[in-house]
Amino acid sequence: MLLDDWHLTEGVDDFLARAGGFLRSRPALHNMPLTDIEKLRMRRPDAHGPLTAAFGRLESGGEVHAVFYLTSRGRLGLTPLSVEQTDALAARLAALGHAPANVIADHDTATAYAASWQRHTGAAPALFWRTHLYRLGTLTPPQPRPEGRGRLTDGADREDVVRWCREFCVDVGEQSSIDLIDSGSWDESRFGDRQFTFWETLDGTPVSMAAATSVIGGMVRVDPVYTPAHLRGRGYAGAVTVEASRAALAAGATDVVLFTGPDNPTSNALYQRIGYVHLADFAGYRFSYDASEAG
Repeated sequence: MLLDDWHLTEGVDDFLARAGGFLRSRPALHNMPLTDIEKLRMRRPDAHGPLTAAFGRLESGGEVHAVFYLTSRGRLGLTPLSVEQTDALAARLAALGHAPANVIADHDTATAYAASWQRHTGAAPALFWRTHLYRLGTLTPPQPRPEGRGRLTDGADREDVVRWCREFCVDVGEQSSIDLIDSGSWDESRFGDRQFTFWETLDGTPVSMAAATSVIGGMVRVDPVYTPAHLRGRGYAGAVTVEASRAALAAGATDVVLFTGPDNPTSNALYQRIGYVHLADFAGYRFSYDASEAG
C-alpha cells in the first residue's frame, strides 16, 4: 500500500464530506469514530487552539477504505486496517512528526499499529484497554423484571449523574475523565453530551443509570451503565439498559451498541440475555516516549 494512498486534512468538514459515507456504511463497527468526530465537529476550534491534529482517509479508485483521526489530546482512532496498511500509516505519521499518546481500534488493528509505531519511532506500547463490542439484536427485557421504572434524567438530577459517572470512572480506572470531572470540565468529558436514564424504585429513588449517545449515522452507543456497588445483583442494570436501548430505537437508531470488559462475565452474560450479540473486540495501547523520540 503506497503512502500516497493516505490523504490527510485538518478540516473536519472536508473530511466528513469525503469519508462520512464510509463511516456510516458500518455504523456499529465505526461507532467510536462516528461519535468522536461528531463531537469534534460540534466543538469548533477556539482561543485554546485547534481541536484536532489531523484526519485522514485511505482511498484508492475514488473509494474510501479506512480512516484515522488524531485529536489534540493525542488519541489516535482507526477503522480496521491490514498489517501493511497500519505500517504505512505509522510511517506517514512518524515522518510528519506526530506523536499520538495512544491508539484505539479493533483489537487486530490496534495491536498491529502499536507494533509498527514502536518499530518506526521506538515508542514503547502498553495495553491499557480491552473490550468486547456488542450490537443489539432483538431486545429482550429481563425476567423477572425488578420493581420500579425507567426515567430520563433532567437538570435536577445533574449532581447524581456527575457523582455516579465519577464512581464509574474510579471503578474502571479512567483517570482522564476523573480529572475533567474534578476540574469542573463536565462538558469536555466524554459524558457531557450523553442522555442519561435512571432506573428508579417505586418510591422514586434512583438505583441504576445508563447513558446513550445521540443518533449518529444511525448508531447509538449505550455507555456507561452503572449501578452503585451496594445495589448490584438485583436486576437494575439489565432493566436500565433495556430502557436506554428502547429509547435509542424509538429515536431512530438502526444500530445500538455497547462495550463491556472481557473480564466481567456478569456484564457479558447480562447483555447477551437482553439481546446483545458479540460483534468484535477492541483494544487500546498507550505510548511511552523518550525525550529524543517525541520530536
